[in-house]
Amino acid sequence: MKEYRTISQIAGPLVFVEKTEPIGYQELVNIVLSDGTEKRGQVLDTSDDIVVVQVFESTTGIGKDSGVRFTGETIKMPVGKDMLGRILSGAGKPKDGGPEIVPEKRLEITGAAINPWARASPRQFIQTGISTIDLTNTLVRGQKLPIFSGAGLPHNEIALQIARQAKVPGSDEEFAVVFAAMGITKEEENQFMAEFERTGALEHAVVFLNLADDPAVERIITPRLALTTAEYLAFELGYHVLVILTDMTNYCEALRQIGAAREEVPGRRGYPGYMYTDLASLYERAGIIKGKKGSVTQLSILTMPGDDITHPIPDLSGYITEGQIVVNRDLHRKGIYPPINVLPSLSRLMNLGIGKGFTREDHKKVSDQLYAGYAEGMDLRGLVAIVGKDALSERDRGFLDFADNFEKRFVRQGKDEDRTIEDSLDLGWDLLKDMAEEQLGRIDRETIQKYHPKYRKKAE
Repeated sequence: MKEYRTISQIAGPLVFVEKTEPIGYQELVNIVLSDGTEKRGQVLDTSDDIVVVQVFESTTGIGKDSGVRFTGETIKMPVGKDMLGRILSGAGKPKDGGPEIVPEKRLEITGAAINPWARASPRQFIQTGISTIDLTNTLVRGQKLPIFSGAGLPHNEIALQIARQAKVPGSDEEFAVVFAAMGITKEEENQFMAEFERTGALEHAVVFLNLADDPAVERIITPRLALTTAEYLAFELGYHVLVILTDMTNYCEALRQIGAAREEVPGRRGYPGYMYTDLASLYERAGIIKGKKGSVTQLSILTMPGDDITHPIPDLSGYITEGQIVVNRDLHRKGIYPPINVLPSLSRLMNLGIGKGFTREDHKKVSDQLYAGYAEGMDLRGLVAIVGKDALSERDRGFLDFADNFEKRFVRQGKDEDRTIEDSLDLGWDLLKDMAEEQLGRIDRETIQKYHPKYRKKAE
């Protein structure tokens, strides 16, 4: 293996090497310091004149006299069924005190987007136990659905709750969770580890934890390691895998940091112009492949800087993914958990996984009616701030009360409360029973007579 001592520049996590032979993109690199210690890196850019190496650790100690060795290999993830129940670092190394992973295979972490022709249409309902997701913004197998949150909001708690409660009702198929946290604090790491061990969810999970003080370059490879693991479990072992990625904002900040070190021309708000393509290379690895038993479903969590949904990170994510779940600060201030606002939230594949044979035949109608009633109640709150509640008609006061009850009884639930879809539907009907039947314009008469509490009691 040749060793080059032609380092011309060191900028942040990047090392620039001149006068090399042809070098492959994403090739692994060993950098030998003057004291004999080694640091690892990866080729980020290659040309006839210069090779840019991103270093996985701190560049402290690397000088122009350091030696650079190109290995001719790319990063591979060691995978095997024994990975379930393990906690790994953001670089894929054991973090739980256990032994190194004995691999059944070593797979390229870059992966590939699923061929559109080979994709099967997502159909099967995934129950998270959270009413505002299951009933009004349903997650289906093979979907990619991000959670848009803000700094200080309980998105991590929501992610943990979904990780331990997610299941396909009535199915005995093998289900696994791959959880990847990027740029988290030590306190958050302890919270995640304690929660997984407390609830026993770790038994069917693989956890990757990248800390805030870990190198930014490691943050780039963490979601790729997680998705490679998910694809192996899904498409080779037949598991149905739910991948939870948090926080994609930290991932994008690492992209921006590396782009600045490379002196690239920045795009919107300083983020690289290729950020859309980069995010798509992660999001598009979710799905179902025809003829394969397993599936990869993706929930990515991102904190919107300044709660701005037009910020480049949520904006670009929304173009790629199939909807969004929006965590609301006003609901959080009211002490409501989980503070999910159903009005701006959307699941574009919801209709494929609900209804007779999937959840229940009244699902879509109840969801639409709850949404319509809550939207009208929210509009009336704005009117009350101007004219006062006494100026409202009896009908309008009813919708105002409905909005309050919807938040207190339907949106609010315990952190360990695992509602079935039947529980959520019955709770929705319990809220709708206080409205006059002529106001239930989104539900047909036949469905009302079958499921409305008034008629169900008579039938019993």
